[in-house]
Amino acid sequence: MSVLTLKQVKKSFKDGSKTIEALKETNFSVEAGEFVAIIGPSGSGKSTFLTISGGLQAPSQGEVLINNHSYSNLSEKKRSKRRYQDIGFILQASNLVPFLTVKQHLQLVDKINKSSREEVAMKLLEELSIAHLADKLPEELSGGERQRVAIARALYNDPALILADEPTASLDTQRAYDVVELLAKESKEKNKAIIMVTHDKRMITHCDKVYEMQDGVLKPV
Repeated sequence: MSVLTLKQVKKSFKDGSKTIEALKETNFSVEAGEFVAIIGPSGSGKSTFLTISGGLQAPSQGEVLINNHSYSNLSEKKRSKRRYQDIGFILQASNLVPFLTVKQHLQLVDKINKSSREEVAMKLLEELSIAHLADKLPEELSGGERQRVAIARALYNDPALILADEPTASLDTQRAYDVVELLAKESKEKNKAIIMVTHDKRMITHCDKVYEMQDGVLKPV
């Protein structure tokens, strides 16, 4: 089943009297359990593709569907609710709250959901090999450990889709490979659709499909 579908999606911006096509007409889909990489140089349109896929900005043309339900044409309030329910984000800098422990990052999700799932949280941390860090603050963790916490936070709400924006850019090579292997494992074991944007072609060996973005045009590799 297709988790994310883009149908004839475009994104353009005005720059004075010029119109810049950041994303040319794009048709794309990703299935549950697939780990997909989007590669390409800076400024090629990768981030635009990702933010449109995640509902952080609307396309100029076309339609985005999550689990076969129209997503891009919703109001911002409804899109925000669907984004919270259906999508997990993993960013380059991990974006952890500096004064919350590893465990408290997941408890914050519970607080928003008005639930308490401590056993589920600890099981997830164990799966990601960071349960022993549950009471540590972000500043006490290595870069790779922080990214594992970010992955845990992204998975904790059980979204259908994970969007990872340069998740290995701030890591050394070995830790970067570890994170990519972990994403590949989670996509299969939890049947998640995962899209990873990266400029580093070394990171695509565990991906099921690879696409390249050049000047706003997305093509399979």
